[in-house]
Amino acid sequence: MSKKVVLGRILSNEKIEKDVYKMVVRQEEAARSAAPGQFVNLYTKSQSMLLPRPISICEIGEDTLTLVYGVVGKGTLEFSSYVAGDDIKLTTALGNGYTPAEANIHVLVGGGIGVPPLVELAKHVQGEKIAVIGFREAPFLVDRLEELGVKVYVATDSGAYGFKGNVVELMEAYGILGDYYYSCGPKPMLRALASWCESKGKPVQVSLEERMGCGYGACVGCVCKTKAANEVGYEQKKVCKDGPVFLGSEVAW
Repeated sequence: MSKKVVLGRILSNEKIEKDVYKMVVRQEEAARSAAPGQFVNLYTKSQSMLLPRPISICEIGEDTLTLVYGVVGKGTLEFSSYVAGDDIKLTTALGNGYTPAEANIHVLVGGGIGVPPLVELAKHVQGEKIAVIGFREAPFLVDRLEELGVKVYVATDSGAYGFKGNVVELMEAYGILGDYYYSCGPKPMLRALASWCESKGKPVQVSLEERMGCGYGACVGCVCKTKAANEVGYEQKKVCKDGPVFLGSEVAW
C-alpha cells in the first residue's frame, strides 16, 4: 500500500484512563483507506522529533478515525497536549489488518494498548462475539465493546478489576472456547495465546508490535521471523508492510 501524508483536524482528544488518550481526527481520505487492524503514522509538530509514531486505528467513521494511544515517550506525550481544532499530519492507513473469518463464535483477545484495534474489528465479524481483555490496572473501552454486542471478560494483573491473572488463565478458568481468535497486545501475551490456540486446534490472527521507523517497508527496522521451508527454517518479514497481522501459526516465536 502506498503511503500518503495528509492533514487532518482534531475533533477531540481526551484522557480515558491513566496515560491513555482517545483522539478523533477528521480526515476523509485516511478514513476511506482504513480497515480493521491497520494503523496510521502520526507526526508531531516538534521539529526535534522527525520520525512519526505508529498508532493503531480504534474506529473508522465516514470521514474520521478514532485513535486510542498510550503516553510512553516524548512523541505521545506531545500528542496528549493537542486540543480540538488543532491540525495534525498523518498518513493514510498502513499495513495489512485482520481478515474477518466465517465462524459462529469469534474471540477477540487484547492486552493493554492492544485492545483498541479490536473495537473496529468487532463491527466486521458476524456471529457471537467475545472479548477477553487484559490490563495492568484499570480497563478501558469495555463499554464501547459492549455497545457493539460483545460479551466482555476483563483480567487485571492486580485483580482490582475482573479476573486476577492473564487472558489465557482467564479463558481456562471460565472455559471460554471459540471457533476463531484474533489478538493484539504485548508479544509475551501473543506467544502464549498462539501456543494455547495451537493446543486447542484453533486458528488465531495476531497483530505484532515492533518499533517502526518509516511504516511502509523501506527502513527494514521492524522485521519479525516467520516459519519457512528453507535452510534456516524461517524468513524475515516486515511488520509494517507484511503485517502487522499474521497467523499465529506462521510466526516463529
